[in-house]
Amino acid sequence: MDAQSRGRADEIDPADQWVLNPRTGNYELRLDHSAAQAPPQRPAPRATPRRAPAAPGSPASPSPAVPGPRRGEGPPGGGRRGGRSRKGGGRRKKILVVTGGTLAFLLVGGSVAAYLYYDHLNGNLTVTDVGDAGTSGGFKKDQAINILVIGTDKRSGAGNEGYGDAGSVGHADTTILFHVAKDRSNATALSIPRDLITSVPACPTKQPDGSMKTVAAERGVRFNTSLGQGGRDPGCTMRTVKELTGVQVDHFMMADFNAVKNLSTAVGGVPVCVEKAVDDKDSQLKLSPGEHRLEGEQALAFVRTRHAFGNESDLDRIKTQQQFLSSMMREMKSKQTLTSPQKFFSLAEAATKSLSVDSGIGSIDKLTELAGELKDIDLKNITFTTLPVLDNPAEKVKATVVVNPAQADPLLQMIRGDVSLTEVEQKEQAAKDAAAADTQANLDALMQGARAPAKDVRVDVYNGGGPAGSASGTLNWLQNTKGVPKSSNLGNAPAKVETTQLEYAPNQADQARALADMMGLPATALKMGTADAAPKTPMKLTLGADFKGAGVSLTAPLKAPEGVQRVEADKAICAK
Repeated sequence: MDAQSRGRADEIDPADQWVLNPRTGNYELRLDHSAAQAPPQRPAPRATPRRAPAAPGSPASPSPAVPGPRRGEGPPGGGRRGGRSRKGGGRRKKILVVTGGTLAFLLVGGSVAAYLYYDHLNGNLTVTDVGDAGTSGGFKKDQAINILVIGTDKRSGAGNEGYGDAGSVGHADTTILFHVAKDRSNATALSIPRDLITSVPACPTKQPDGSMKTVAAERGVRFNTSLGQGGRDPGCTMRTVKELTGVQVDHFMMADFNAVKNLSTAVGGVPVCVEKAVDDKDSQLKLSPGEHRLEGEQALAFVRTRHAFGNESDLDRIKTQQQFLSSMMREMKSKQTLTSPQKFFSLAEAATKSLSVDSGIGSIDKLTELAGELKDIDLKNITFTTLPVLDNPAEKVKATVVVNPAQADPLLQMIRGDVSLTEVEQKEQAAKDAAAADTQANLDALMQGARAPAKDVRVDVYNGGGPAGSASGTLNWLQNTKGVPKSSNLGNAPAKVETTQLEYAPNQADQARALADMMGLPATALKMGTADAAPKTPMKLTLGADFKGAGVSLTAPLKAPEGVQRVEADKAICAK
C-alpha cells in the first residue's frame, strides 16, 4: 500500500491517525475524508451505524468494536463511501484494521505488536529458498521453534562501503540460534562465535536461474565461512548449525549493517551504558563513561567494535552485542514504543527493508503468525548465552577457537531437551520442577532393578528423525563398542518422532535398563507395554530428532554448567 496516497487530502500523516480501540486492544487507522471527499454518487442505505459520530471539532472516538471490511466490499457504484449515519451529519470514516505481532523478533526474538502495511511491506522482504535445510511448512504450535538470526558483514547499502573489507561477500559475522520453548514460556539465544573452527557440510544452493548447485563440504574452517564463501546461502549456515549443535533449525532471518542503523533510529535510539571512556579508531566509536542513547552510525559502531571492551576479542564483542540487543528489545517493549503508531510504521519499514528470510516464513502473514507465538514471552525469561569454546590448541598465535565439550555438551543437551536457562514464571517453574521430579522418580524406579548382560539385549533400531545414517551408525556402535550382537538396523521408522523412544515389554525391563545406561536415555524415552514379549522378541528403539549420535547422552541436565556466560534480556548492565 502507498502510505502517501491514503488520507492525505489535508496533508495529515496516516501515522497520526491511528487510534487505540480500548475494547479490542488494537490500533485502528481512521482516515477522515470529510474535508476532501467528492459528493456521494448515491446515498448509503439507512442502517444502524457501526459507531456514534464524533462531536463537531473533536477527535474521532473509538468504537467498542469495529468490524473490518469484508473482502471485495466497496462503496456503491465503485466510488468512495459517502453516506451519512442516521444520528449525525458527519461522513463515515473508512476504517482499516491491520493486525500485527512481534516486530522486535524480526531481528532478535523480542515481542512488540506491529501494525503493518501488508502489500507494501511484503514487497520489502527478501525471500530465499533453502530447500530442506529448514521446515518449509512454517512451524507447529505444540513444538519448540528454532530460528537462526544471522548478521552479515556484507557492506551493501548507502554509506557502508567505507567499513573495510568492502568486497566481502557477506559472511556469518554474528549468528544467534534462537530457541523458543515448546510451551512458549521462555527462550534461549545461543551466540555462535564466528572464529569457531568447525565442519561445513555439503550444501545444495538454488542459483538465480533456478538450477541447483552443491557447494562442497569443508572441514577445519571458520564458522563464518558457512555463509557467502563459495556461493553458500543461509541454508548452508542452517545446516552447519544443525551439525554443530544437534538442533534442527526451522527458519532463518538475516540482516545487514543497515538493519542496526535503521532499527535503532526507528525506535528512537537504544540505551547503552559503558564503564569507561571509549575511543575506538577502527569502529569510530567515541563515548564518555556512563549512559548513552545510540542510533544510526553510532549504534552500528557499538556492535562492531572489537577494541573497546574486555580483552578486545570477538567473544567480548559477542557480549556487547547481546547487551545491545537486550536493550533494543526492552526499548521496543517500552510504553513509548507500544503507544506510538508512528514508531510502528518506522520500525516496520526499517525491519522489512533490512530483512531476508526463508520461504517458510516469507510473508507478512507468516511473520505475523509467528509473532503471535512469541508475543507473550516475558523478557525476564529470555537468556542470551554463548557456545562455550577454548583457544584453538593447534595455533601458536590465538586467532580461532574450538568447542569446549565439557561445558558445551550439557548446554546443548538443555536446548535440545527444551530446558530453560533462566527464571520463568512461578507456576511454570513449579510445573517444570514437578515434571523433573516425576522424571527422576521414574528413572530411579527403573534403575533399581537388574541389568541384562549386553550380549542378551535384543533391539531393533529405527531412524525416526535423526541425521541420515543414524540407525546404521547406532547398530555399529552397539555391536562393536558395547557388545550387543543381537541388535538390528531396520532403517527408517514408519513416522518421524521428535524424541528418541525405547519400547519394551514388562519382561524386558532388565534389557531396557541396560540399553538406557548405554544410550543415556531419559526416563521419558522408555515406553513399557502391557503384555510380556516372546523370548526372542526384540525391543524397539526409534531414534528421534533429538538424536545427535551414537554414544551421545540424551538425558538433558536441569541446570546449566558452571561458568557458562549469559545475559538476561530484562537486565541493563554496563559494558566493561
